[in-house]
Amino acid sequence: MKKICLLIAFDGTNYSGWQKQLNARTIQGDIEKILQKLTQADVALHGAGRTDAGVHADGMTAHFKTESKLSCKDFKRALNSILSGAIRIIDVYENTNEEFHSRFSTKGKEYHYTLYTGEVIPPEKRFYMLHQEKELRFAEMDKCLKAVIGTHDFSSFENSGSRDKSYTFGKGAVRTITTAKLEQLDDSIYQFIFIGDGFLKNMVRNMVGSILEVGRGYQKPEWFTDVLKVKDREAAGPTAPPHGLKLFRVIY
Repeated sequence: MKKICLLIAFDGTNYSGWQKQLNARTIQGDIEKILQKLTQADVALHGAGRTDAGVHADGMTAHFKTESKLSCKDFKRALNSILSGAIRIIDVYENTNEEFHSRFSTKGKEYHYTLYTGEVIPPEKRFYMLHQEKELRFAEMDKCLKAVIGTHDFSSFENSGSRDKSYTFGKGAVRTITTAKLEQLDDSIYQFIFIGDGFLKNMVRNMVGSILEVGRGYQKPEWFTDVLKVKDREAAGPTAPPHGLKLFRVIY
C-alpha cells in the first residue's frame, strides 16, 4: 500500500464544506469518488481538518492509501482533468512515513479572513470577501487581536460539535495562537491572519465577528477581552459569514 498525499485548493462557494455527506456535495466527497474510479477500489481520503460550507482553501492537505500502480503525476493529471474547476490538486506526492497522518500530524494552521471596505463591492469579489461598509476603528481592533495571542481557553468562540478527543488529546478548548493581525492589502481590502496550533469549530469566524463588533463601534476592546475570559459562547458576538474565510496552509 502506498500513502499518497494531496495539496488541494478549492472554491467552497457551491459546496457544503469539506467533509463527505450523504445528501450534499462536498470537497472530500467529489475527490473520493474520482479516486475510487481511478483505482477501481474503495478509497478513504483523510483531510487535515474540516471546512464549513462556503469556506475556501489554498492549502488543504489530505492523504489516502492505495495499491494502484498509477504514479503521483498520473493522479494529479487525472484528478485535475475530471474534477470541477472549483477544486484543483496543486501537488501529489508519496509519503513513506508510516506514522504520518494528514490530520493527526498537524502542528498548526493558518487562516485568512478578508474584508472589502469600499462603498460598492466588485461582483467578482462578493463570494470571497465580506463587504464591510461601516468605517472601522482599526486601533481598537488591534487591541482585540493582541488579546488572543498566546495560550487561552477559547470556549467563548467555540460552536458546538468541535470537540474530537482523538484529535485534541484532552486539550479541551485550549489553543495557542501565535499570530493574529489585520493587514491592509490595498485601499479597500483588509485581511485578518490567524496562525495557531489548532482551531475549534467556527473559532476564526466567531473571533472575527466579535472583533468587528468592536471595529464598528458597537463594543469596546475591554468587552472583547472580557468575552475571552468568561468562556461563554453566548457572551460573544455573531459568527462572521463563511465566504470571507480561507484555509491558507496546514503546518507540519
